[in-house]
Amino acid sequence: MACGAPAPPDEAATASDRRDHHSYANPEAVRVTHVELDLEVSFADRTLRGSAMLSFERVEPDAGSLVLDTRDLHIDGVEAWSPNGGFEATTYVVGDADPILGAPLRVELLPAATRVRVTYRTSPEASALQWLDPGQTAGGQHPFLFTQSQAIHARSWIPLQDSPGVRVTYGARLRTPPGLRAVMSAANDPDAPADGDYRLDMRQSIPSYLIALAVGDLAFAPLGPRAGVYAEPSVIDAAAAEFADTEAMMAATERLYGPYRWDRYDLLVLPPSFPFGGMENPRLTFATPTILAGDRSLVSLVAHELAHSWSGNLVTNATWRDFWLNEGVTTYIERRIVEEVFGTRRAEMEAVLGRDVLLAELDRLDDPDELLHVDLAGRDPDEGMTQVPYEKGALLLRHLEEQAGRARFDEFLRGYFDHFAFRSITTADFLAYASEHLGGDDPRAGAPVRLEAWIDQPGLPADAPQPASDAFAEVERQAAAWSVGRRRAGELETGSWSTQEWLHFLSVASADLSAERMAALDAAFGLTGSGNAEIAHQWLLAAIRAGYGRADDRLDRYLVGIGRRKLIAPLYEALSATPSGRERALGIYRRARPGYHPISVDAIDAILGWDERNPG
Repeated sequence: MACGAPAPPDEAATASDRRDHHSYANPEAVRVTHVELDLEVSFADRTLRGSAMLSFERVEPDAGSLVLDTRDLHIDGVEAWSPNGGFEATTYVVGDADPILGAPLRVELLPAATRVRVTYRTSPEASALQWLDPGQTAGGQHPFLFTQSQAIHARSWIPLQDSPGVRVTYGARLRTPPGLRAVMSAANDPDAPADGDYRLDMRQSIPSYLIALAVGDLAFAPLGPRAGVYAEPSVIDAAAAEFADTEAMMAATERLYGPYRWDRYDLLVLPPSFPFGGMENPRLTFATPTILAGDRSLVSLVAHELAHSWSGNLVTNATWRDFWLNEGVTTYIERRIVEEVFGTRRAEMEAVLGRDVLLAELDRLDDPDELLHVDLAGRDPDEGMTQVPYEKGALLLRHLEEQAGRARFDEFLRGYFDHFAFRSITTADFLAYASEHLGGDDPRAGAPVRLEAWIDQPGLPADAPQPASDAFAEVERQAAAWSVGRRRAGELETGSWSTQEWLHFLSVASADLSAERMAALDAAFGLTGSGNAEIAHQWLLAAIRAGYGRADDRLDRYLVGIGRRKLIAPLYEALSATPSGRERALGIYRRARPGYHPISVDAIDAILGWDERNPG
C-alpha cells in the first residue's frame, strides 16, 4: 500500500511543523522536564495558591531566559536556584495578555540555574477550574473542584510550557479542607486518610494538558487488580456496576496494541457540569455521569478514554493542528475495543452512528475546517474539536486497515506505539512512518492510499469506508412501516433494541416526527422520561423542532441539570431557530449558566449572543 514518498520517521517534521502557535514557550532553547506543585485549595475564595517549581534543561547552552505560558495568574514572585544553594529572586516580566493565549512569563536565568520557582495564585474565573457549591454535587453536602486543562487551559492554573510538544513528569503537595479527597492524573492512594494533606506523583512524562486535579467527597470501588472508580458516595455503586467491563477492555487493548504502560487505570465520575463526555487524564479518566445508563450501553466512552492510553497519552499530537493523531487513532481503537468486548454487531452500529454524525458536521463546516491537518493559527484550539479529527480520522485508519489487511495493520499500530512511546509527533512524522511501514515494495502492500486526499482536502474521499449494520437495516424497515401507516407506534418491535438502535430510529424518523407522532411514540415508550442521556438528547431535539410541548418540562430539567457541551449546545441551537424559542432558551440559560463549566459557557454564550452586561 503506497502512502507517499518515504522519509526518515524521526526527521520528517520540520521546525515549522513543530512550531506551536498556541504557546509562548521556548522549548527549542529551554525545555521544562519536571513540575513540582505546592498548592493550597481554597473553596472560600475559589483559588489555588502556592508555587510551581520547574526543572529544565538548556537545549541551547547559553540560553538566558525561560518563557512560560500563563492566563490570569497573579504572580507573587519568581526565584531561580542558585549555584550557592537555595533559591534567589530573579528578574521576570509578564507580557501583554492575548484573549486566547494569555500572557507570556519571561524569567531571566542565572548562568548555572536548572530550576525556577514561581509563587502565584489563580483567578476565581480560571478557565480550567470549576468550583462547585455543595448544591451542585450529587451528595449536596460538600463543595467540589475539578480541572479541565485541554487544550490550553493548564496555563490558567499552573505557569508552565503549555504545549503538547513538551512532556513533563510532575509531583504535587496539596492542602485541602479536611474530609475532602484530592486525586490527580498521578499515583493515587484510595486508602490515604482524607486529612487535607496529600502527596501525589506522576512518574511517566505527559504533556501539560493531561495534568488534572479533582477535590471532593469521593469514595472508591475496585474494578479489578489494575482498575477502579472514584465517585461521590451516592454514585459509587452505580458507577462500579456500569464500568464492570473495564479490566476486560484493558486486556483486549493489550492483546491488540501492546502493554498498558501507566500502572493503573482508574476513573473519576464527576458532577453533571463536566463539559465533556470524558477526559483521558492518564491513570485517572474523568467521566461524565451522563454515561451511567444502567445497562453499560454508553461505555464506548470508557473504551475511547482507555484507548487514549496508547493514542494521545503515549503518542501525542505535537501541536493542536495535529489533533487528529490523538482523536482519530483513538476513535478507531475505541471501535476495536468495543468489537473485542461487546461484539462486531455493536461496534458496527457505533461506526455507522459516527459516520452519520460526521456527515452532518461536514454539512455545517466550511472547507478549511474539514481538513484533518487543520490550520488553527490565530484561533482558539478548542475550535478544532469538531467531529472531523475524531470520525474522519477514524475512517482514515479504517481505510488503511482495509487496504493493508487487519493483521498487518494491527502489527503496524503496535510498532507505531512502541516506536513513538512517550513522544509528541506531527502529522509529517505519522505519514513518514506509515510510508516506511505500510508502503514500499512489501508484497503485502495493497492498493495505494492517497493520504493527501484525507489529510489536506475537505470532505471525504470517494472511496472512504462505509460501515453498515444489519441491525440498523431492520430498524429502518420498522421506521418505514410506521411512517406509511402500516404499523402503529405501539406495534413497533423494540423490546430488544439497544441504545444505538433507538438513536438510529430517532435519527431516521426525525423528518416525520410531528408533535402528534411524537405523542404516539411517547404513549408507547415513555421517551420523554428516558433516563438515558443520549436518547433523551435526540428526543428533546426532535421535540423542539416539532413543537412537542409535553417535553418542555423535561427539556428545562435536562438543560439545567447537565453541562456536557455535546448534549446541550445542539438543543440551544435548535431553540434559537425561532424568536420565541430563543426567548425560551435565554430564560433557561439564565438559570443554568452559573452551573456550567467555562468551556460550555463559552459555547452557549456564542450560540445565544449572550452579553453579561446585557444578557439576552
